[in-house]
Amino acid sequence: VQLQASGGGLVQAGGSLRLSCAASGRTFSSGFMGWFRQAPGKEREFVAARGWITGNTDYSDSVKGRSTVFRDNTKNTVYLQMNSLKPEDTAVYYCAAKRGPLRYVYTAWDYWGQGTQVTVSS
Repeated sequence: VQLQASGGGLVQAGGSLRLSCAASGRTFSSGFMGWFRQAPGKEREFVAARGWITGNTDYSDSVKGRSTVFRDNTKNTVYLQMNSLKPEDTAVYYCAAKRGPLRYVYTAWDYWGQGTQVTVSS
């Protein structure tokens, strides 16, 4: 499975961004696509995930209510729509995929895309 992330950028606080993660190669019939982020000096943390088939979603408390993860089935692409962005959302965002049940630790995920920088100015 290859993952290609895009959509990061510089935005003012209160603004919005949509990140994309295109999956290609050998896809799987179960598992999750998700997003993690890593700020300088901090560990990579879970942001959001969507069941590839089930469509079940889960969010970290830090983005819940401000973000939506959804899939375009025709493009094998998962999106993370982030609204009401805050300076503390500044980080490199990574898309990831895993087989099996949802896990919140990044070490449990199987496939990773390259990171995309999100910078939120105050």
